[in-house]
Order: sequence, then structure tokens, then C-alpha cells
Amino acid sequence: MARSTVRRRVVRLRGDERGARPDSLAAEEPLEIRVGGEALAVTMRTPGHDFELVAGFLVGEGLVAEQGQLAALRYCAGTDADGANTYNVVDATVRGGGTPLSAHRNLLMTSACGLCGRDTVEAVRTHSRWKVADDALTVAPEVLYGLPDTLREAQRTFDSTGGLHAAGLFDADGRLLCAREDVGRHNAVDKVVGWALREGLLPLTGHLLMVSGRASFELTQKAALAGIPLLAAVSAPSSLAVELADELGLTLVGFLRGRSANVYARADRVSSAGSDGRSARSPE
Repeated sequence: MARSTVRRRVVRLRGDERGARPDSLAAEEPLEIRVGGEALAVTMRTPGHDFELVAGFLVGEGLVAEQGQLAALRYCAGTDADGANTYNVVDATVRGGGTPLSAHRNLLMTSACGLCGRDTVEAVRTHSRWKVADDALTVAPEVLYGLPDTLREAQRTFDSTGGLHAAGLFDADGRLLCAREDVGRHNAVDKVVGWALREGLLPLTGHLLMVSGRASFELTQKAALAGIPLLAAVSAPSSLAVELADELGLTLVGFLRGRSANVYARADRVSSAGSDGRSARSPE
């Protein structure tokens, strides 16, 4: 099976010195996603937790919303030059519900692309059956401040490569439930959501999603489709991400670093300083 890291020999320059040494690189390989034997998409990803990635991707496409709808996942035959299975093709069996497969894209996606192939902005505003606007979650600022360090401690592959995004699912008290890494930030989120789906946890009412990069439109949508009421990022959100969060009633936190953060939407879910995180709330 494919590895998440690859060792390569590199020439290292340090001032006037030059030397050769081995280095670890984050692996990036294609993964073809099929539903009922029909090709849906090819995404570039870091191998590992592939079934979770596919499960989360199907949630983000509106094809699956509950554990029982995903009947099976299996690797298909895909061989390299030596005839060995590459484990780069996964076929999913989906039961009922969801949008017809014909309404979805069928193309190559890069590791930076979560929405490639959509014709209009309206086409990506997939309607979720989970209404995050009604979620009663309230979070203390101290809980938010602890998320980045907790997620960073779980990034084992990043420690050896320095080249991966991460996503972490937390409960309302800031306990890390699942962390995943990938060269694509949307893939890392899909792996987390896919884990939750396979554990029978959707909708993720009262949970928090933390990502290591920026908060983009597609990550905001993926959070909402999984029923997650709060998305936090160490970097900036895009304007469209903020608009979507406002529209859906999702709390969007950006620039979460140290003991500071910006809350761009639904700030009422973040309690006032000094409160217990359950009653007093800051104004929107």
C-alpha cells in the first residue's frame, strides 16, 4: 500500500557549505473515486485513511449524510508498471438519498482544489439536511485558544515533512476527537468528516472543526454539510467563506493564534471573557 511519506536524497546548502542528506517528503498520489463503479472524481491526496477521505468527500458532495447510506467501500484493481496494486482507486456503494450522480463533476482535481468543475457559485451551495444555525453550541475563548496547539501536537507527518495541512475535530470542551493530515486542506477535512460518518456521529452537533490553513468557501460548506456549527482557522477566511457562514448560521473564526482570534460570523456562540462558556455571550 502507498506510503504517506517518501524518502529522497537532497543536496543541502547551509551558507558556504554543501552536503547530501536524506529527506522526507509528503507523498502525493491520485485517488480515483467511484460510486457504484461509475467514476466521479480524481483527487490528488496523501495516501492514508483513503476510505475516510472518500466517505467525507461524498458527504461534501451531498451524496451521503448518514452512516447507513454508505453501504460499502473497497479498493479496485489499479496497477503500476510492475503489476502491483497501487491502492489508488476506491469504489463506494451508496444507498438511496443524495443528489443523482449525473449532477456531479467528473474530472481531475488538484490537491489545492475542493470545488474544481463547478460551473457557478450557486452550484456549490449544496443544501445540507443539517441546520447548523439552530445549534446551541457556546464556546469559551480559552477553548478556542487551545485548539491550534492541540492540533499541531497531533501532526506527526508534518513533523517529518513540513509539507501537510491538518484538520481536527473537537468537542465543545476542546478535546481532540480526530486529526488527519493531507497535502490538500480539503482532503484533510474530508478525512475527518469521513471518520465521523463511519463512526455514526453525523450530524456533528456541538462540535468544532479546526484547520491549519485558511478558511475557504469549500471548507465552510464541508463543515456545514457535516453539521458542524463552528469552523476555526489559523489564517484568514475568504470573503465568500464569511458570506456563506453568515447565510448558514455557522460560526467562523480566523487568525486563531496564541490568545487572539477574529470571529467573522455568529460571534454569539463565543462566550464573553470570564463566563463559564454556557450563559454569557458576546454580541454579534
